[in-house]
Amino acid sequence: MTASKCSRLSGELSRRVLASVDTVLFDCDGVLWRGDEAVPGAPELVTALRSSGKRVFYLTNNSTKTRAMYADKLGRLGFGAEPGEVFGTAYCTARYLRDEARLQGKVYLIGGTALSRELEAAGIPHVGSGPERPGAVTGGMKDWAALEKDPDVRAVVVGFDEHFSYMKLTRALRYLQDPDCLFIATNTDSRLPLEGGRVIPGTGCMVRAVETAAHRKAQVIGKPNSFLYDCVVKECGLDPSRTVMVGDRLDTDIQMGSTCGIRTLLTLTGFSSLEEAKSHQENGSLSLVPDFYVDSVADLLPALSPADQ
Repeated sequence: MTASKCSRLSGELSRRVLASVDTVLFDCDGVLWRGDEAVPGAPELVTALRSSGKRVFYLTNNSTKTRAMYADKLGRLGFGAEPGEVFGTAYCTARYLRDEARLQGKVYLIGGTALSRELEAAGIPHVGSGPERPGAVTGGMKDWAALEKDPDVRAVVVGFDEHFSYMKLTRALRYLQDPDCLFIATNTDSRLPLEGGRVIPGTGCMVRAVETAAHRKAQVIGKPNSFLYDCVVKECGLDPSRTVMVGDRLDTDIQMGSTCGIRTLLTLTGFSSLEEAKSHQENGSLSLVPDFYVDSVADLLPALSPADQ
């Protein structure tokens, strides 16, 4: 295939690319849906991909939903996914701790209900989830620095936590002063985009706070690191040469695809713009440049219609 980097995917090129693909990896928010509404044509595209014999998986940095919760939302929006097709950072963090790190002990968790549930499903005990109990911490700085530790904690995990606080940061620091304590982050997205162009601080803001306090860097599970992709490979198998990653963020989806040696497709319905991609191309930052782009994933539908097959 002779297309240059950052080529618009349409017409004959679109047909040739899709014919060369067996597996499609989708990011979710900004790619398949925005808020609680599917991107127009996206459910029909996923149905058409499956009808043409292609496998579809969903890779998301969002740690606020379990696999089952994502499958439920995908089903409600018309995508009809199974939990085993979803690889989110809540599930993959638990899998990493159980299967890769072989953690013997508890997790101190900065994170929400979904992350807690996935740890429980993997048989990993944890403490810290939810808000600090009223009156649990009193006194001054000397008392804070002497917070009691659970002696069984062997890892600190940081995901999105609406109850993030100074005391949670202090507790994480206490555990991470032990160099043998693992330090894991679900992802480092700095902002979460909302409808209407609004944004809120993302998990990366909490991760950076803990890293700064602990004088340590977290091991990151989510994109752009390869572990989500590695989980798909190990659990489901795929041929990298016949796989494409579809996403809306250059610094997560596209960079992960580049790292993993698979083709990448940027859709312009979400976070990153074509201008940003072109700027990276001009600056030589090719790991942030997609192989292809479309205005919307629905633009791929004509290449899968029966008349074109």
